[in-house]
Amino acid sequence: MALEQSEGVLSAVSNTKDVELAAQELARQLIHPYLGFVLFFCSAEYDLDGLGQALEQHFGGVSLVGCTSAGEITPQGYGRGCVVALGFDLRCFSIASVLIDEMERFNLLDAQHLVDGLVKDCRSNELASIKGHSFALTLLDGLSSREELVLGALSAALGSIPHFGGSAGDDNHLTHTHVYHGGRFHSGAAVVVLFNTWLEFEVFSSHHIEPSGEKLVVTRADSSSRRVYELNAAPAAQEYADLIGVPLDALDLRAFAAYPLAVRISDHYYVRSIQQVHDDLSLTFYCAVENGIVLTAMRPGPLLPNLQQLFAGLEQRLGPLLLTIGCDCFLRRLEIENDGGVEPVASLLRQQRVIGFNTYGEQFNGMHINQTFTGVAIGRPTGRSER
Repeated sequence: MALEQSEGVLSAVSNTKDVELAAQELARQLIHPYLGFVLFFCSAEYDLDGLGQALEQHFGGVSLVGCTSAGEITPQGYGRGCVVALGFDLRCFSIASVLIDEMERFNLLDAQHLVDGLVKDCRSNELASIKGHSFALTLLDGLSSREELVLGALSAALGSIPHFGGSAGDDNHLTHTHVYHGGRFHSGAAVVVLFNTWLEFEVFSSHHIEPSGEKLVVTRADSSSRRVYELNAAPAAQEYADLIGVPLDALDLRAFAAYPLAVRISDHYYVRSIQQVHDDLSLTFYCAVENGIVLTAMRPGPLLPNLQQLFAGLEQRLGPLLLTIGCDCFLRRLEIENDGGVEPVASLLRQQRVIGFNTYGEQFNGMHINQTFTGVAIGRPTGRSER
């Protein structure tokens, strides 16, 4: 399935594990005279070195950016073990990207220099003014534990430019996650992409998680590794298991998806999802946790109605959508797979032309969050050709 070239974006998917054939299939579906940039998401099960080389060969001269995933969102809905890609028409999009290869050393000065370079590159094509017509995408190593550091600096440097993104996954193995830039895959790194376009768009974040009232206080934690040793002055895993009413040995990814914890900031709740339980009964989280923070117990509400309401609002403001780039937390997918509700959600994603991936965390305007559906919705061209 591919979108018309005149609309500005083409989509493509390959399910073969042969990296050469996968790259050929994507190129066959995406390459046209005005192809300016390719964004892709792929299973970590691929031979990544081989895939990177094959993509560079078959898209010679076209900039490619991507990351590994914990599941893919394709033109057919949810995918697994495949690679999905988007090709952007340079008549509609001016796109620049850069790699951050040392996330732990990234600071505000680096961020300002990076953003200035991206803006200069996008402005050179004279598609539209930067202000009001640009958004940024961040793809971060999902096991780096450095997302907050990078996002804080980037957010300050981007200023009024809205930004979103996702943390790379590895099919739920929690061992190696990668981002792709400059012809190869990188770990411990991040990619920042600036999109400038005359098309209407909206960056958004939505979740279906509701507070249930119970509180847990982090009483001993190592913030650098996001590891919590004690909640309410008791072993963290035991206190959490007691709170949700399950035995210790029942704590797994599905339990974490069903019983998330969140930090309240003003009137908003930001989920801090648990990644794993350790033998010493400590818990590692996907987002930042520190001594003294109060975690509120949460419960999932209806997921599909939340998405339907989101897209109804987006269509009301943007009209029929050309494309939605979606960063969908892998815990949300686990939840609907557990509840047998995959097909209704997949049907809505197909209908709304969502392409994206299941993440190990999402980013929204400088915040690193969990268990959300975050992204950008782009409206169709309305009576205007390329400038």
